[in-house]
Amino acid sequence: MRGNEFLEKMELIDPAYMEAADTAPQVKRWNWLKKCGTIAACLILLASTCLGTYACTVEVREYNDAMQFFDEYDLSTEGLTRSEIKKVYRDITTKSFSDPKTAEVILNSLSSDQIGGHEILQEDPTPEDLENLWNYQYFNGKYWVKDPENVPSIRYSYGNEFTDGTRGKGYVEKYEDNVLIWRTYVTDCLIDHPYPVSDGVIVHWQDDFMSTEEFRHVWIAKIDEDGNHLWTQKLENEFQRFERWEAVLENPNGTYAVITSGDNNYLCLTQFTPWGKEIHSKKIEIGKRRIKMAKLFGDGYAVVLDYDNASEKPNVLIMDYAGNVTSSFSHSEDGIYYCITDMIDFNGKLYLSGYAVPKEGNQNQTTGTRHELHFVSEYLIQNNLWKIPSEELTPMIRDNYTAILIACDPSTGSMQDFYSVKGSCGGLLSISKFGTLAWNVESITTTFYSPYTSSFTYGGSCYVFQYVFGPNGNLIGQKKSDRVTSFRR
Repeated sequence: MRGNEFLEKMELIDPAYMEAADTAPQVKRWNWLKKCGTIAACLILLASTCLGTYACTVEVREYNDAMQFFDEYDLSTEGLTRSEIKKVYRDITTKSFSDPKTAEVILNSLSSDQIGGHEILQEDPTPEDLENLWNYQYFNGKYWVKDPENVPSIRYSYGNEFTDGTRGKGYVEKYEDNVLIWRTYVTDCLIDHPYPVSDGVIVHWQDDFMSTEEFRHVWIAKIDEDGNHLWTQKLENEFQRFERWEAVLENPNGTYAVITSGDNNYLCLTQFTPWGKEIHSKKIEIGKRRIKMAKLFGDGYAVVLDYDNASEKPNVLIMDYAGNVTSSFSHSEDGIYYCITDMIDFNGKLYLSGYAVPKEGNQNQTTGTRHELHFVSEYLIQNNLWKIPSEELTPMIRDNYTAILIACDPSTGSMQDFYSVKGSCGGLLSISKFGTLAWNVESITTTFYSPYTSSFTYGGSCYVFQYVFGPNGNLIGQKKSDRVTSFRR
């Protein structure tokens, strides 16, 4: 068809069709988009449903994990929403501890049958402290005022005179306000450490070194307040190799409990009348461990042994007067050694004073002082250091020690309360006339390295802080005293 014919035919078309043709046919296209939109909406709904289901599953799993965590560590969920429980769980497991609810949970979950741990903050040694220690050590202690509560007006001393260069003659002395009152000679053997009792003093010794006997016995003697030698007794506990003196305790009824060790395997309790007659004796197998201390406790005694690292045997024994062990226990912590330095009976609880040192860096350690600073020695040896300034050494040593005070149930050994002071060692415990408990804490203030000294390698001085506890065991007071103690390791 030629162009003219096409135009002629176009003129014959009704204008209404032309107007309709000006508008694009939209109906079919919109139907398709509607179908696409419906499909997309379905897909989105499906995806949302899947994602929602997955998120719900993850939330449930996390909540269950959080609840299991709360149950495992006896944490209280009281007053917490589901979301807060999960937040606290994440806060603790990620070691963030930044959520305020975490602190509430931990504090609220400490019940009466759990350990109430309290850290007592103590200031670090100041330049003034160091200056005072310098004055104390090098200027005859003019700065220091002795605490009269800790200087007894009556004290006993002992000594040994050598008559022919080999044989000794042991004596006991009594002083009142540092004035010699009397001296009493006891034996031709070397005596050791008098133990004051209510009406005099008990002394002990072993058979003379020149004795021809293969077995060396332990002897005890009683000296009254006026210096009269009342009686002497030899212990006959039938050990095979040897017997070693450990302690004497005056019972409330006036009798004496003598504690010895024998054959590197036994503890022996022997009871004597006030007149020196043996009443009763009993041996207790303790293994190859040293007896560190023994004290009166309740209706019997509390005895502390060296901690047995290999077998983790109990190192605190509670015994009755007959020597029967009524309970035994130990206190320890993963990665930590506890060393007990003193103990006391306070309102029916056994209070243990001591210190904690980390196992890490102190390998092959036994309780006591031999390996407590092994990591420091290794550092000095590896760096070929024979001198180290106190400014560098003291922080290393302070970081290694934490004073501890443990209150425990004597029947089970379970901890009832726990106090700690960093940079210090727990010292003596005492009960005042007002019925309060005083805990001496020795804050390591200055130290020095002494590799050529035979009796110790690390020395120094400690300020004594005293913390006072009321009859209910709560801390009610603290003070920094003017007294110092020596630090030797």
